Amino acid sequence: MSTQTSAADNGAVSFKYMLEFEKPIAKMEQEVLRLEADQATSGRDYSEMIRSIREQLDATLKQAYSNLTPWENVQVARHPKRPLLRDYIRMLCKDFCELHGDRHIADDRALVCGFARIAGAKVMLIGHHKGRDTKERIECNFGCAHPEGYRKALRCMKLAEKFHVPVVALIDTPGAYPGVASEERGIAHAIAVNLMEMSRLRTPFVACVIGEGGSGGALGIAVADQIAVMEYAYYSVISPEGCAGILWKSAEHAARAANALKLTPKELRRLNLIDAVIEEPLGGAHRDAMAAARSVETWISRSLQDLSRVKTETLVKRRYDRLRNLGSFFVNTAEGAGQEQKVVKQRSRKAASVSAAPEATPAAG
Repeated sequence: MSTQTSAADNGAVSFKYMLEFEKPIAKMEQEVLRLEADQATSGRDYSEMIRSIREQLDATLKQAYSNLTPWENVQVARHPKRPLLRDYIRMLCKDFCELHGDRHIADDRALVCGFARIAGAKVMLIGHHKGRDTKERIECNFGCAHPEGYRKALRCMKLAEKFHVPVVALIDTPGAYPGVASEERGIAHAIAVNLMEMSRLRTPFVACVIGEGGSGGALGIAVADQIAVMEYAYYSVISPEGCAGILWKSAEHAARAANALKLTPKELRRLNLIDAVIEEPLGGAHRDAMAAARSVETWISRSLQDLSRVKTETLVKRRYDRLRNLGSFFVNTAEGAGQEQKVVKQRSRKAASVSAAPEATPAAG
């Protein structure tokens, strides 16, 4: 793992931005910093007091982050200090060689692609980048890619397939760019083509949601053999605000929508929509970016090793079967509404209609 770090990687706590449930935690952190500063300047020994506060701080952090609501989970995934794609590139990758342009329109900075080495393995890295400051965020459209971004990603996937290099996708987007220009250049078609081509890509493919995993913008680079979501990230068919705007005509109901969407990693794993939940450091990736990067690196390395033992034909077939088996719904058990709901695999309407259809009779001469 590379030892290069950015401002987001140094483990420092920023008090300029904090979530509502983090305010009591921030007060304890400020007290620890104050005591450490006084100890350095005065020479007095506050180590026992600092240790006591740190133990209380860790207990409070653990309790707060183990009981997050779905909406709080979304807020953590969007934390401004959370490590972004280029932070992970600095921490994880060696010999990163970025590739630009879709060979048709332009180069989309919201989607970053390039060859790299992760845990000693050559990979094609593809991911969304939101941007750290205001200028970079505007250049990257806040991580919302245009059609040329998805075409660039597909071009790089095909290049990886040609040289038998596995593909690694790091996802962090609220969705594809929803503007007029994006629609004019065919955003729906670009994502649809990616879905088709990824489903039959003849090289190992792993994907990890490192922050937001919203809508088709996330799915456009996520039809993979193994999919993981970080502990405080989310993966959903639509953002909570978008869902609330459609169902209740107001983004004020975003928390209600987040609860209904079943977008947390635990729910996704229970529904068998993802393969793994990657553990984050105590208090989230924004508190210890390097530890979060190590967890991601470990999962990528282990997944690629497992997939490398599988024949290409088997790999593609498994990926296809995986896609065909997605889709679940909730039903109440026969014991009554008070019992815990169980997940039942949904039969496709096509399969049901075929099995119910009578056998065809030959036409009369």
